[in-house]
Amino acid sequence: MNWQRGRSGGTDGPVDLTDLVVRMDGVAVRRGASVLLDRVDWHVEVDERWVVLGPNGAGKTTLLRLAGAELHPTSGSVHVLGERLGRTDVFELRPRIGFSSHALATRIPGDERVVDIVVSAGYAVLGRWREDYESVDTERAAGLLALLGMNALADRRYVTLSEGERKRVLIARALMTDPELLLLDEPAAGLDLGGREDLLAGLSALAADPDGPAMVLVTHHVEEIPSGFTHAMLLRDGGVVAQGLLGDVLTGANLSAAFDDDLELRHEVGRFTARRR
Repeated sequence: MNWQRGRSGGTDGPVDLTDLVVRMDGVAVRRGASVLLDRVDWHVEVDERWVVLGPNGAGKTTLLRLAGAELHPTSGSVHVLGERLGRTDVFELRPRIGFSSHALATRIPGDERVVDIVVSAGYAVLGRWREDYESVDTERAAGLLALLGMNALADRRYVTLSEGERKRVLIARALMTDPELLLLDEPAAGLDLGGREDLLAGLSALAADPDGPAMVLVTHHVEEIPSGFTHAMLLRDGGVVAQGLLGDVLTGANLSAAFDDDLELRHEVGRFTARRR
């Protein structure tokens, strides 16, 4: 897939903070007496693919909603694609961000054709209705579906798809606007083994594309980390346990601290597994 967008250099050397895709400094999110995130610092560069792991209630989805300009911090500062939240029009910023989540999946009409679900993202609507789309739009939608192994199902109705197929359609939709940042909230949740592996194969291909967007994937399970991801953050109780390069962060000790358990981590052929000792 040709994304037709320039890219910066790697992560070596000083970081130009003005060119970061996501920049969070001292970020906290509170709701009444509850602290959802506490003093989080996080920088995401354009060529990075991040996985965010942690138990239920760790703050993962809150972090993703901040990065998606869907939520403002209680304190601290959040910059997304060079724009500071609270000082920019989020309705202009959000089309530059691809977001796939369960909340979106529940809003899609079941009788919509797969290709129309994808192509309509370019017009910020759910459902084709009576709109006529240009051939360049339908061709791009077809290309994204092919990237995720869904091109043969382009004319199927959404309601007839398996859960894994629906997840891949939502990711193709999130990519339709050629986003600079792709956010995936538990994309493999609820999938059987075959569906999960199909999905991860598509995400691995996307992660390997040098012209693809920066990516952040939230999950509970190390088994759901696609190959090709470069960085990781571990959260617990709204705080950062560890973050940085994937190989440095994903250790048995760090994982045990994040999940408050005695866990053993294994890494084979680009994939991770974890189990209690």
